[in-house]
Amino acid sequence: MQCEVLTAGYSYHTKPFRTEAYPGLDHYLIRFQSEGRSRALVDGAFAIVEPGDLLLYEPGQPYELRVDAERQPSGETAVASGDYYFFCRGEWLERWWNERRRPTKTNVPLHDTLLAICRQIVLEHQRGRGTYKHIVDYYMRILCMTMDREMTEHAAGADGAKSFLAQRMRNFVEEHALESFKLEDVARCAGLSPSRAVHLFKACFGQSIMQYALHIRLSIARERMLYSPMTLEQIAELSGFSSYSYFHRIFRAHYGVSPKRYQLGQRRQTPAEEDGGPGRE
Repeated sequence: MQCEVLTAGYSYHTKPFRTEAYPGLDHYLIRFQSEGRSRALVDGAFAIVEPGDLLLYEPGQPYELRVDAERQPSGETAVASGDYYFFCRGEWLERWWNERRRPTKTNVPLHDTLLAICRQIVLEHQRGRGTYKHIVDYYMRILCMTMDREMTEHAAGADGAKSFLAQRMRNFVEEHALESFKLEDVARCAGLSPSRAVHLFKACFGQSIMQYALHIRLSIARERMLYSPMTLEQIAELSGFSSYSYFHRIFRAHYGVSPKRYQLGQRRQTPAEEDGGPGRE
């Protein structure tokens, strides 16, 4: 038993809610707040839990969750809290847990990649424990390692708040690099003005937002050129470039050769094939 998911689910509360007060959990609990607010028992006191907050409890640790009605600016009260929760056990999980100090409550970026992994764990768990029962357990390992990576990256840098916002923008670029987006979209994900977003990203990562997006697009295009049967035109389009001519110009500027020559060279084609082969130069 390396990493076993015992219970996995998504909860959304629109009415006040309280769990039973557990003096000591039987298994590991990983809870990720995705929307709204709640309160959880953290180190002996109730703490506010907001979107992006990650709760980690080990066996024997007390646990209690409360979702309360909150007063809105209009004077009305409302309840809203959504979270993913996973009860787990296993030797791999124990080793992962003990690799570093793990605070009960921490914050990680609330982005599509992390949420997609959470959704997949819930889906695979609901599908049952048949022939492919280990799929959900491997997804759980991916979630744990992804959380480690996010927390490590956010801990880097002298200014934690700036590092957090810069990483959030980088996550956005990585998730949308193959799409058409604007600087305003990147800035909006971090709650910054475009000019502030551009300055912060460059200060933290040493390159502009669009340079980073271009780097990702070129890397993906290069892999597809080597390992997929698609034409260069198809690769350019599916790798986020607006036209083949633009892709050709950027690729040549970056690698010093045309896409076709690079592809043929990597595939160890003969000069005759390079000169007479089909496709664009």
